[in-house]
This record gives sequence, C-alpha cells and structure tokens, in this order.
Amino acid sequence: MQWTNVADPTYFHKVVDCQWACPAHTPVPEYIRLIAQGRHDEAYWVNWVSNVFPGVLGRTCDRPCEPACRRGRVEEKQAAKPEPVAICRLKRVAADSKTDEFRALIPKPAAKNGKRVACVGAGPASLAVARDLALEGYAVTVFDGEAKPGGFIRTQIPRFRLPEHVIDEECGYILGLGVDWRAGQRVDSMKALLAEGWDAVFVGSGAPRGRDLNLPGRQEAAESIHIGIDWLSSVSFGHVTAVQPRVIVLGGGNTAMDCCRSARRLGASSVTVAVRSGYAQMKASPWEKEDAEHEGIPILDFHVPLAFEHVGGKLTGMRFKKAQSGEEVVIPCDEVLIAVGQENSFPWIERDAGIAFGDDGLPVLDKGSFQSTLPHVFFGGDAAFGPKNIITAVAHGHEAAVSIDRLLHGEPVTQRPPPHVNLVSQKMGIHEWSYDNAITLDLRSKVPWAAAEKALASIKVEVELGFDAQTALKEAQRCLNCDVQTVFAPKLCIECDACVDICPMDCITFTEDGPALRERLNAPALNVEQDIYVEGGLKTGRVMAKDEDVCLHCGLCAERCPTGAWDMQKFLLVTAKAGAACRDHATRKEVA
Repeated sequence: MQWTNVADPTYFHKVVDCQWACPAHTPVPEYIRLIAQGRHDEAYWVNWVSNVFPGVLGRTCDRPCEPACRRGRVEEKQAAKPEPVAICRLKRVAADSKTDEFRALIPKPAAKNGKRVACVGAGPASLAVARDLALEGYAVTVFDGEAKPGGFIRTQIPRFRLPEHVIDEECGYILGLGVDWRAGQRVDSMKALLAEGWDAVFVGSGAPRGRDLNLPGRQEAAESIHIGIDWLSSVSFGHVTAVQPRVIVLGGGNTAMDCCRSARRLGASSVTVAVRSGYAQMKASPWEKEDAEHEGIPILDFHVPLAFEHVGGKLTGMRFKKAQSGEEVVIPCDEVLIAVGQENSFPWIERDAGIAFGDDGLPVLDKGSFQSTLPHVFFGGDAAFGPKNIITAVAHGHEAAVSIDRLLHGEPVTQRPPPHVNLVSQKMGIHEWSYDNAITLDLRSKVPWAAAEKALASIKVEVELGFDAQTALKEAQRCLNCDVQTVFAPKLCIECDACVDICPMDCITFTEDGPALRERLNAPALNVEQDIYVEGGLKTGRVMAKDEDVCLHCGLCAERCPTGAWDMQKFLLVTAKAGAACRDHATRKEVA
C-alpha cells in the first residue's frame, strides 16, 4: 500500500488538530508551551502574527480549535464529560499577562512602496488587511462611519464580555503602523471611491442589516420591537440604558445570547429566549448557551413565532406554535428583540460599478483569492460570504492581503505559495526532550466569574475574570503537544516491538503490507478523518502503521526505542502572509 508522504506540508499540519481547525492556523501548542514557561510576551506575539486580536479573541472567539482538540478524545475513560484544553482562555492569559516590552516585538513597517490601498469598514477583516499590508510598505487608509475602529467587535459584543480598553489596545497596534484612519467617514459610493485612484480596494463592511420578522402586529407594536444587532449597537454607544420588565429574545445564535444577557443587566425582571429549532441545533456556541442559562435565562426551543400580541399598539405578548405538538401558546412580554440572523447590504455599491452580485445579494468572488469581478476590488469577512465570526474574518483578511500584494506585483492572485514547514528534533539526550511530555490527568480548569450580584448589576462589569498564573500553568500542562510529531525512520528499525509494548494508546502496529489496514491495527482506528501514518522499507517486508488520531505525542516510543528509529520532532507551519515570501520565486529574488 502507499506509504505516507511526510514531506507533504499538510500531513503533519492535519495532525495538529487545533491548528488545522483554526481558520487563521494559529500555532496553538506553541503559544501554550510559552505560557507554561511564563513567556507571555512571546506567546502573545505568536498569536498576534496569526490572529491579530489575541485579547479580543481570548474572550470572544467561537473556538473552532476546541472541539477539534485531541484532549477531548483521549480522556474518554477518565472523565464523565471529556473536555478539550481551554485554548481560547489561555490565549487571554497571554494577552492579559504580557508586558509593555511586547511592543518591541512588533516590526517596523517597510519603506513606502508607492502603492495605495483603501479598506472600507474597520472590522476585523479590514484591520487584518491593514496590518499585513502596512508592514510591507503599503499606504493603507481605513474608512469607517464610526468614531473608533473595531466594527462589530466594538458595536455588537457587550462590554461585560469584551472591555473597551482591549479593543482600543489591539486596534491601536494596527493603526500605530502608520495606517491612515478616517473616522466618521462612511463610504457612500463605490464609484466615487474608485475615482480616487486607489491601487486596490478591500471591502470589509460586514453584514450590517439584521433580519426582521414580518408577522401580524409587527407594525402596530413597532415601538417595543427591535432588531437585535441595532439594539446592541445602541446599548454599546449608551443610547439604550434600560429595558421593559419582560423581554423576549427571538433567535438562537450568539447575537441572541448577547441580547438576552444584556437585557438581564439593563433591568429586565424576566428574559426569555425563544428559538424555532431544537436546542442542539441552535447556532449559538455551546458555552454561550450555558452562560445565558447560568444567569437564569430560559431557552425555549421548537417555538415558532406567529404574531406580536398588542392592545392598541401596546405590546402585550407573543404568540407561538410549539413545533412538536402544534399547540399555540402566548408568552407575555413588554419588549421583543429580534436576533434571527443578519444579511448583507451594499446600497453604496452601484450596480454599474463593475462588481457582480449573485442572487443572494453577495458579491461574486473567487473563493480562494477573495477577488471580485472588478480585479482590484476584494471582499472579506461577513461582507464576502455572509455572517461568520471574528477569526474567520481575520483569515479572510490575511488571504485578501496576499492577493492584493500579488496583484500589485503583477502576479496571478489565484495562485498561493505553499506554507513554510520545518521539523526540528526535540532530543536533548537519550531520554530527555526539550519539551514537557508528562501527560497530566487533570480535568479542564474552570474560569472564575465575577460575583453574580456584581456582574448582573452593570452592563460594563466583565463576567469572566480569566485564569490566574497558577491555574494557567495547570491548564497549559493539559496540552498534549500535538505539534511535536512522532517521526519514524524505517532504516533504523530492528522490529523489536518495544514501541508497540510501551504505547499507552495501542496506536502502533507492525503488520503485513496490504489492503484493509484499519481492520488489522492493534486498536480500532475509528476516526477516518485522521490519517494512518504508514512507513515501509522494513527488513521483514512489514509496514509500521500508527493511528494519528489518538496518539498522545508522549514520546514513550522514542524513549523506549533502542536504535533511535523514533524521534520527536516539533512541526512548524508558517502560512504565507503578504510580502516577498508570498510572491513567486523570480519576484522574491528581485525584491531581495
């Protein structure tokens, strides 16, 4: 059968489940090790390079890395509820614990290259583009209708989840690179913007329009019914400071969770979330639902809204149909917040500007380069493919910046250089490694919360307090160092089976070459999404097969091997960012 090509940069990347799942490919185990060593400035730097907003994301990320975390799979027999490493909250540790000396790690922007780039909107996608291109000498201008940068990070995430000083600090790092910040300048015409002669334009204006519900009573009781994202913005800017006693929130996404928890803090005596789907099918992250319920907010699933009940225009309740039984119920309320989704709105882009739009109202884009049908105009974040999350918007920004950089150097934007990868042995002696490979049995640490009476009394009191140094170290040690790979050299193997005997997961098998390999392993390889590491060339003609899915990366195979056929090698993956490294070889040589 075909042996594994470990030279393929995607092979070991896929084994690092958390990094593989992260849209920005943040090297998670690397920064967790740095936190464990107390090197918080460097841990923050590793994050900043990849995800741009470590402090923001350490509090608000949708955490695609955590469901992928190997830890949650391998401790199934140890815990009733196996849980991943608290990757997101460790990111916050790096942000909260860094020193002012971190600023010295930020590189100085290159000399101006004469190219001008406009970014429309100051959300995470635009700011990621601005950072990447400003460092490469581009003159970047960011336009936004608000007074401060951040986009929906600032306007739609409540302060009890994300303090404003964190947004100010991390946006400030970007603007401090010489970015021209045009506060309060909303772009009203794409044609007018294009007429200013920009070399490239990036649109990161988000999905600014919340969906409405055109139900009976909507117009009559309009004074007490609000679109969720608009209401959150009003709360953020201090225009809304109180709510009616009984509030219903419609919707099952993260915006709905922010609305209900905000209403609770603004004085509502009763807050109820109603969602038409089942609880498990809600779009909100599991921890968002748990946090809302922890604060005493009930979530009623399978409730289909039918009408806004009112008396003479005064809202009195909402009528629902229970999807499972068909029964109709009326829930009394004084105010309703509609958070049933967002959609894109581009009234400022003239339809004869050269940018094509699909039937869904979204721009027609190349999905790899984010280039529109007007070659020097690019989109990213929610403006590109609809609402998603911050880390996805950042990933879009990186890719769009690469496209812009290649376009303005006369190179095809649809081509991408492969990532830089490296494998470095961690061997320091016969039985010593340069990383801590002791597998702890500790369960996931709980993040402390502010006292309920204090947290629920103000919209600005941050609920989560973050890990202290001791807890951060304990949680960091739960990481299995999935980027430290088990690398096998068949020429050194004497097939003594010592590695097979010592492996705590029974994930190594020496077997005859041939088909149906998964059926002949020492332990069932149940996750077909993860590869089996196969190496041949053994003297007996057999192959070594290791299930990458459940390997602990503990290094016991390498410690036990008498010939050094196994080695623990740290895998480094650096995705191409805007700059000389993202360009074709000839261009890189010219730049050098």
